[in-house]
Amino acid sequence: MRRRTGKFVAALVGSAALLLAACGGGGEGGGNGGGDEGKPVVGGSIKVGLEAEATGLRPWEDSCSAPCYNIMATVFDKLVEATDTGYKPFLAESITANEGLNEWTVKLRSGIKFHNGVDLTAQTLVDMFEIQKTGSASSSGITSTGLTAVEKVDDLTVVYKLSKAYAAFDSELERAPLGMVFEPAAAAADSAAFSLNPIGTGPFTIKSRDVDNETVVVKNADYWNKDADGTQLPYLDQVTFTPIPDEGQRLSSLTSGTIDAFQTLRQGTIRDARAAGGLKMYEYQGNNTGGGMFNTLVAPYDDVRVRMGLNMANNQEQVINALGGTGISAAASQWFSPDSVWYTEDAAATYPKFDLEAAKAKLQEYIDDPARSDKKAAGEKISVELSCPPDPTLTAAMQVLEAAWTSTGLVDVKLTAFDQPTHINNAVGDKHNAHCWRWGGEGDPQAGLAAFFADPATSVGNFPNYVNAEAQALVDEAGKTTDFELRKANYSKLMIIMNESGIVWYSGHTATAIAAKQTVNGLTSWKTPDGSTGAGIKGAEARWAFAWVTAS
Repeated sequence: MRRRTGKFVAALVGSAALLLAACGGGGEGGGNGGGDEGKPVVGGSIKVGLEAEATGLRPWEDSCSAPCYNIMATVFDKLVEATDTGYKPFLAESITANEGLNEWTVKLRSGIKFHNGVDLTAQTLVDMFEIQKTGSASSSGITSTGLTAVEKVDDLTVVYKLSKAYAAFDSELERAPLGMVFEPAAAAADSAAFSLNPIGTGPFTIKSRDVDNETVVVKNADYWNKDADGTQLPYLDQVTFTPIPDEGQRLSSLTSGTIDAFQTLRQGTIRDARAAGGLKMYEYQGNNTGGGMFNTLVAPYDDVRVRMGLNMANNQEQVINALGGTGISAAASQWFSPDSVWYTEDAAATYPKFDLEAAKAKLQEYIDDPARSDKKAAGEKISVELSCPPDPTLTAAMQVLEAAWTSTGLVDVKLTAFDQPTHINNAVGDKHNAHCWRWGGEGDPQAGLAAFFADPATSVGNFPNYVNAEAQALVDEAGKTTDFELRKANYSKLMIIMNESGIVWYSGHTATAIAAKQTVNGLTSWKTPDGSTGAGIKGAEARWAFAWVTAS
């Protein structure tokens, strides 16, 4: 089996990366947790429950999903931030592209210091790039964007030079691998120690980190950013993050008062939190799509007849119900939700809908083929290994899928379950078969799709190991223009290629949420320094610098 070479980013079960689209469905207060919350209060502390521990806190090295982003965004500032109208400078003062979209000039804000007192300068970004070039997370982004150099112009200005036009490069500077700014000398001196005590320019500093127990961050008294009224951020004195992998325990910890807020990417937990009552529900259903993929390097998934047959035997509504998402998550036909500016009916029309008889016909055609790729004798059943982490709702969903595939009478299914880090690593290392996953995200589509259709020998984002020259050309063309309609048309064609090749299957769009006590405020009212309204809590990623608490 072919293995990817070099360093690369492990995209996650919890999020894979990428879109800034129109806001999806919401909960209380239209997804904003209750509307006007009054004037912020300075001081206080909160405890936040996370669905998993962060594997590490090194932006260039450690894979990062929603739990990790909640922690890392307290320590590190990003060069740009996501808003409802696009990407805006954050730690950067400005970001501009040349006409060819292959040079991006970033000017930093002046007078900013790292937690250890070191000045933030243009040389910082140059030195970061030397570390990023070999980072497990950042090197993949460097490859996919064509980033070749970061050159200093003056004390506060650099130019990011690319080997190709890349219209969405600013979106890369909003994600951890390339966009979170770290102190490079400290990182180079002791990478392992840096992961436990990371040094950024962010609103909080690490007080203590007990892996798998709790990470405590405290207010950075010298933080550079202020709110619109001139009050220095952050408002809170301390935030404690605690990994609580069990969804039910995380909810009970909130309702019992052990924690003040939690994040989740499970529809069943959102349902139960709604039912519990008395909580603020900061909900979002966007372009994060649940489902899975087939490893096309492995028989029988190397045959489109098998992939399409298994796809057509997937009853999405039953899977969504097992996930607890009935009335919360809509069935998916592409990475983009119907509320997204990137969604198209053309792509929706090509998704292989549930049709058991058509599924049987596809599978039977493969089974009867004397040259079938799995080397079994013609007429023998297909053997499938279906894997997903052992969360109760995921287990229930996989059991529904197992029953559907088995009901064809043509498939033997073996269910396997590994903890989330192992599940991710199995996909990264091509040690997977039929593998549950999430697709899309809240950033620009280009980054995720470029990785998904890139050469699987170098791109971890191409988990199905699927090679399609037409798809790669469509991605490349979309990356060279800011023309929205052209990009949208190309992304629609890419969704159609996915649907017609059967390399992935979908259940529904993944509802995400942060649930909190009534005393927790400010999670959707954060702004960028130019006054633009931030993107809220899309993907259950909060900006805790803007959170504040009132007395209970």
